[in-house]
Amino acid sequence: MGEILYQTIVEQVSEMCKKSNYNLGDDVYSAFKQALNTEQSETGKEVLSQLIENADIAKAEQVPMCQDTGTAVFIVELGQSCHIVGGSLVRAINEGVAKGYGEGYLRSSMIYNPLNRKNTGDNTPAVIHIELVEGDFLTIHMTAKGGGAENMSDLKMLKPSDGMDGVKKYILSIVKEAGPNACPPLVVGVGIGGNFERCAYLAKKSLFRPLSIRHEDPVIAELEEELMLEINRLGIGPQGMGGSTTALDVKVEVESCHIAALPVAVNLNCHASRHQTITLK
Repeated sequence: MGEILYQTIVEQVSEMCKKSNYNLGDDVYSAFKQALNTEQSETGKEVLSQLIENADIAKAEQVPMCQDTGTAVFIVELGQSCHIVGGSLVRAINEGVAKGYGEGYLRSSMIYNPLNRKNTGDNTPAVIHIELVEGDFLTIHMTAKGGGAENMSDLKMLKPSDGMDGVKKYILSIVKEAGPNACPPLVVGVGIGGNFERCAYLAKKSLFRPLSIRHEDPVIAELEEELMLEINRLGIGPQGMGGSTTALDVKVEVESCHIAALPVAVNLNCHASRHQTITLK
């Protein structure tokens, strides 16, 4: 039985919150550099250069790369033989978020209730998804998810007869409608299958996969590549200024679904695709 102290989780989550907002991941930074070499628009090149400079300043000065420091979203792999000592896992994560966002001078964006609009003051509660797995370890994946791109995300229950063409058409329509509002260049997360709520989770989960890694199923990997090409042909470009880099990548996750259904969710991520992962034993 693996034992992990409550306070260890608090401290580690606190650091994840700060690092995710200060240090753009190597995968995203590399994608910026690659896009700068392939972007066809001079304006687009200028915008990409500014995004790279912004990321460099944030890392060097340890300040947020964007004023929207995001909703703290976690996907947690909890080993069945892992025991949290001293408190609950969910409480530890939320305490870590409050500590990290406070110490890091990160914006508190969470409100108690969508109707009363009162800020909680510490960016909690976090959104936490827990997956029970074999083993005695605890792996915590975290993203600081920006509100603008989240607002332009969407889900639709397509008809099975819509098929692959309908899926592609729908995804492209959401990106096109988002335009500059989701702060491109985007990472486009897609969930296909499951049911209403599971489909949305798949789209979110896809965004946790590093930009350099394609889906293990070659058919899905090919779909990701095809969607990437079609999205970049929309001409929206970096920050909506026009150009050939509307998306840095497209990620697709697929699961089984009911015979009467074809759920598709599109979860957009802005160019500040912030993520951290730790494993504790």
